[in-house]
Amino acid sequence: MKKKVAIVRCAAYGTEEAYGSVKRAVDLLGGLKGFVKPGERILLKPNLLAPKPPEAAVTTHPAVVGALIRLVKEAGATPVVGDSPGLGSARKAAEKSGVLGACEREGAAFMEFKEVVLKENTAGHTFKRFEVAREALDVDGIINIPKLKTHAQMLLTMGVKNVFGCVPGKLKPQWHLSAGVDSTYFGAMILDLYLCLNPRLTVMDAVTAMEGNGPGSGTPRDLGLLFASADAIAMDTVAATLLGARLRDIPIHRAASLRGIKETEAKNVDIVGAMPEKVKDFRFPPIMDTNFTARLPYFIDRPLRRALTSRPHITHSSCTLCNVCVETCPAEIMERSDRITIDYDRCIRCWCCQEMCPHGAISSKEGWMKRILPGL
Repeated sequence: MKKKVAIVRCAAYGTEEAYGSVKRAVDLLGGLKGFVKPGERILLKPNLLAPKPPEAAVTTHPAVVGALIRLVKEAGATPVVGDSPGLGSARKAAEKSGVLGACEREGAAFMEFKEVVLKENTAGHTFKRFEVAREALDVDGIINIPKLKTHAQMLLTMGVKNVFGCVPGKLKPQWHLSAGVDSTYFGAMILDLYLCLNPRLTVMDAVTAMEGNGPGSGTPRDLGLLFASADAIAMDTVAATLLGARLRDIPIHRAASLRGIKETEAKNVDIVGAMPEKVKDFRFPPIMDTNFTARLPYFIDRPLRRALTSRPHITHSSCTLCNVCVETCPAEIMERSDRITIDYDRCIRCWCCQEMCPHGAISSKEGWMKRILPGL
């Protein structure tokens, strides 16, 4: 049976408009009572990447989170909201983004992910265990609430990628260090984590998405859409196709396709609700190539890799020398003096610096050969 993906139009983030649109999307899948039972404790997992206001489109909009809090309570369950950003406090991010206010208005507890536990994943394809937040496990089920954004390493961050927030922030750099060089390997890890945690439902905020230099410093792009599905792989396939992305350029999708997961093909997905036209001229970041030159001799690999692969680029006129990128870098190849420098020969292209930069001073720049031969 084909997995259903609901698409609903939502023109604005008004509280009642968002509630009505989210409810319509979930009703197209059979209603929330098909995902939540009375008396259960349900984690609502938004994207709280950084303490940015909702209009920046960095975080899941509080109106969407608030709508799901209401729906979970109406189903007789107890909602709790939580996340773990890569740097800093989830509570600060929730406060700045308006999500904490939505929790207070709708009567839901907010929690930070702090305690680390080992989660066995014997059914995993590549990764057989994960260190995740106990708070994400001590619930009856998870509703995943991502924000549709570009992402320098993953091309797009959507439903499957959003579960990475269940890994406490202090552990994220370790995963980037071990998997950063090969984006497909990193995508396989995210895919295993998603299948391990198995959210019951994913509702994606694409009313205002992000294009360009995502996930933290891109440009808001109004799409006026909400997506929902019990299967985030299917949902991501539909959303990426609507944006005009080449699916093979999305590492998580590539990993799922290599495993034969049929929801990576649009023909195996059933779209219900709105049927919007493809988005025109959506701006993606330069593709983060995998380390395909790894088997070449070092004296060939180094110049070829720099010519072909995208790399973090610092706009020094925008840099405030706040040192966040240096502290975030898992490979420890960034230094601060009178300006920030990067040792590109040792850079693993994990894009943690670009993702965490609070001033948008780091972007993705293609290698010179990619610029003159864009079809590579």
